[in-house]
Amino acid sequence: MTENPYSAIPTVVRLPRYTKAEQDEILGDGDDPFGVAAAGLTWLPKEEHVGIRRGSRLVAHAGLLRLPVVIGEAETQVVGVGGVAVAPDLRGRGLARLVVTAALENARAMGPQHALLFCRPPLVPLYQCLGWHLLDEDVLVEQPEARVVVMPLRTMVTPLRDNAHWPSGPVRLLSLPM
Repeated sequence: MTENPYSAIPTVVRLPRYTKAEQDEILGDGDDPFGVAAAGLTWLPKEEHVGIRRGSRLVAHAGLLRLPVVIGEAETQVVGVGGVAVAPDLRGRGLARLVVTAALENARAMGPQHALLFCRPPLVPLYQCLGWHLLDEDVLVEQPEARVVVMPLRTMVTPLRDNAHWPSGPVRLLSLPM
């Protein structure tokens, strides 16, 4: 009897790159795989990538990027987490927890005190279960042609260090969102 490759323990790997073909392998090749096209935003590519393989198939991904941000009057940096994806046929099996946890382990080595992500409202409970906290205030992000817009998605943060506290005050990402 052959072993079912999906019953094996998933393997978390650091990906040297993350291509459109790999994204399609996870999510399919639809026009709006993350469900955010209606927001009309331009996004930055991530620089670091973590994935999960089950057998030879890439089934989950999370990307990371170090970004400048102003919180109140203080300029600092955050690790942006984005491109979190789990294959639709494997959702509900803990792969999001596994890939986000692995991404945050890598984020801790990048230096900033906090990680930040943007998500659609239905995903807020998932990230809250993973230890993320919802920001109540609007977050400004840059867009092409020197535009600054209010992020239409929900913004969530999580500490990367013990005793790291998110400061109060308005938040502006000094770049395109990730």
